[in-house]
Amino acid sequence: MSDHELFGRNNELVALGALVDGLPMEGGALVVRGAPGIGKSALLSWAAHRAERSGVTVLTGSGVEAETRLPFAGLYQLTRTMLDRVPGLPPVQAEALLGAFGMTEAPPAGHAPQLFMIALATLDLLGEAAAQAPVLLVVDDAQWLDPPTLDVLAFIARRLGREPLGMLLAIRDGHPTCLDTLVLRELRLHPLTTVEAGALLDTVEPGLEPPLRHRVLDAAAGNPLALIELPAALREHEASAEALTSSAVPLTSRLERAFASRLLDLPSDTRSVLLVAASDDDGALGEVLAAASVLAGVGISPESLSPAAEIGLVTADEHRIRFCHPLVRSAVLQAASLAERLAAHGALAAVLDGQSDRRTWHRAAATGRRDESVAVELDRTAARAEARGAPAVALAALERSIALGENPSRMGKRLVKAAELALELGRTNQAAALVQSAAPLAADVPERARTVLVGEGFDIDVSTSVPRLRLLITTAEEAASAGDPELALRLLRAAARRCWWFDPGVALRECVVTAAERLPVPELHPDLLYVLAFATPLERGATVIERFERLESEGGYDALAAATLGAAATAMGGYDHAVGFLRHAAAGLRAQGRLGLLAQTLVSLSFASAHIVDRESGLPSVAEAIRLAEETAQARWLTGALIAKAHFSAVLGDLETAQTAIEEAERQTLALANPSNLAFIQITRGLIGLAAGRHAEAFACVWRVFDPADPAHHPYLQTVAIPVLAEAAVSDEDRAAARGVLRRLDAAAAATTARMIRANLGFAHALLADDEDAEASFRSALALDHSVDPFTRARLLLAHGAWLRRRRRVMESRVPLRIARECFASLGTRPWYERACQELRSAGEAGVPDKGGPQSGHADWELLTPQELQIAQLAATGLSNREIGQQLYLSHRTVAAHLYRIYPKLGITSRGQLREKLQPDG
Repeated sequence: MSDHELFGRNNELVALGALVDGLPMEGGALVVRGAPGIGKSALLSWAAHRAERSGVTVLTGSGVEAETRLPFAGLYQLTRTMLDRVPGLPPVQAEALLGAFGMTEAPPAGHAPQLFMIALATLDLLGEAAAQAPVLLVVDDAQWLDPPTLDVLAFIARRLGREPLGMLLAIRDGHPTCLDTLVLRELRLHPLTTVEAGALLDTVEPGLEPPLRHRVLDAAAGNPLALIELPAALREHEASAEALTSSAVPLTSRLERAFASRLLDLPSDTRSVLLVAASDDDGALGEVLAAASVLAGVGISPESLSPAAEIGLVTADEHRIRFCHPLVRSAVLQAASLAERLAAHGALAAVLDGQSDRRTWHRAAATGRRDESVAVELDRTAARAEARGAPAVALAALERSIALGENPSRMGKRLVKAAELALELGRTNQAAALVQSAAPLAADVPERARTVLVGEGFDIDVSTSVPRLRLLITTAEEAASAGDPELALRLLRAAARRCWWFDPGVALRECVVTAAERLPVPELHPDLLYVLAFATPLERGATVIERFERLESEGGYDALAAATLGAAATAMGGYDHAVGFLRHAAAGLRAQGRLGLLAQTLVSLSFASAHIVDRESGLPSVAEAIRLAEETAQARWLTGALIAKAHFSAVLGDLETAQTAIEEAERQTLALANPSNLAFIQITRGLIGLAAGRHAEAFACVWRVFDPADPAHHPYLQTVAIPVLAEAAVSDEDRAAARGVLRRLDAAAAATTARMIRANLGFAHALLADDEDAEASFRSALALDHSVDPFTRARLLLAHGAWLRRRRRVMESRVPLRIARECFASLGTRPWYERACQELRSAGEAGVPDKGGPQSGHADWELLTPQELQIAQLAATGLSNREIGQQLYLSHRTVAAHLYRIYPKLGITSRGQLREKLQPDG
């Protein structure tokens, strides 16, 4: 179609021209979507030529259906001309990108390059090129790119806009991809109008007989490719005219038949070359001719392509054969018999020496029966794909291996491994089906244990199932007896997590812990501490905290261990310990490109920061957690990030944002039925009620966490909820109910030394005490260590001052009220600041403002968005733009653009002034 005028596409050309012409100033992505033959390729070609004439570097690629099984084949195709720049990337990025292309030695097991590190390397590679001249990626038939390449393009598309880098993709209708969730700008191509179609037809076939012209227009239905191809097909093959024009046959099929009709008169050796080329995933001329020679049994020369090129089916140069349209490829395959297609793949497998993965896929396509030897090769292909950071391709190889394999013992292992990969990719339904098939075939203890573990990944609806909990314990004991304590510990981790979600009773929780403590693992093993913290968060709280303190002093744990320790600390109320572990984990996970785990870690860090109202680190963590949870498609953790956002917004007084965030979190939680998130939502709703001065509403929300009959009931989050409940308990009835649950919590938490829990219980005792006991209760509560939780201490001082004032001890009341007011001011917690001001006015304090907000020393940095604050904080430590970009998975030019906006907001002109501006007294 590129040889013909683009009729009826004026609006589309304007949009494409704007993208290309705007590249020197800003980047962007545009998807051209439509039916086969509608003109997507022609528009992409037009844009590419316009870009090249404007001095833009154009990188082109095209998806091929057979290439979806080759990891990063599309990415290599797009970036192959820039590989000489790879050594200029940071070493970890260069290693990841070259590893993805199989250009380095395979990494050790468990050290596969992370997809997001590969994506960041690609972004930086393109960004460096764009610094010299704008860059435009042009990808045709993107729906057929391999999944890892599509994921990389999605990563880049999210980050376009701040540098001269553009992306133009053509996607066929009816083919969903991961790009669909990005809401990219889209051009949807519609059929040409009757007038436009007639003008195109008259250009292609001037003087066409009226009856045939009418027949073509009617059959083409405004499809440009049909208008070009059908006239000749109808003239040359009148016998098949009915099939070519029948409305009962889809237009795509009619076009395939039109192309197939051209094949009938071609020489046999030409048809052999076309069949091999259509079956191939590369199109290299020498490779195709060699395989065609095997298929035909005689040597075939390049001249055999001439008849096909003359009638416009293919183009070829000294390196490669290309079909003029994807429908030509499918027409060639449709015209061949099954036996011929199998033989073509067999011929390709025969000539692909030294290309193990491609040879294996063609061997698999060439067999029409089960073949264990091919299945074993596919297992190796899957392992190589996983080692290169392409789990989706590894899963596809295993699925084909399962279909072809004959050995029952190997079949169980394949099914379990496939289920693990499916779960890693978020395909829970597929993982569940694979586990169901694997269970009867799991021949040994490790296989059965892995099957049970995979089931934990999607079995969230039965989190309260006692039989499931018993199965985990039993399976762990079997794994331990079989000599695999690490596998046993992973099972007990899952069991402990269930105990935390829903208390199954002391006996079962002790069974979990006892089984873990019997294992021959060090007592500081992160997974062991996780089990103790989640199964017995209160009973063994003191033990866990003592071990946390030893780990903090000794160090030496890696990012994954730190993430486990942070989760454990959060579960048992050790927020002061959790913050250190989680920050260490976040730094390591960033460096490794584990953005899925990083999102989870940032959500936990956001909760801890929100509890202590640490805005400087907490607000950026919340914003990044939301962004990464969305990007990694982790709905449960996105919900957690939204809850943390609502919590922060409530205590800072932004009630509209808090309400919007908590409503969105609740919608998602109801769909996921996650018990801990339901409880956190009610606690946060209680904080929103308190901030708004609606105490009865706040009490009703938080009470749900304490009600065993309520879905939001959570036995261990009650220690987080109790201060909110106590502050909300205003009526005599509510205060009596709160005292009742406080007594139960006192008994349950008697053994823990967690400072947060002790402070929360002390706070609740002080607020709920009778007048005759209140003095002593306030003194006891204020004597506790609040060093890591100034917000709770300030609320306690506010309550104490208010109690003193009501007791007519006005002069005494002013001191705690003043301290509380200043603390709320420094924290920025506006609702409680205003309450403290009101109490001071009531206590006769002069000079208390009637309105206004907390006057924080952080006024300058409060002008920044959370992401700008995060970038400013990192820049203030001396990191370069590139180093900041590596940490936040942004291009360094995006970082520079953020800093360009940050400086005037802070009233500074250079990087060196950032540190001073971000100091509390700056």
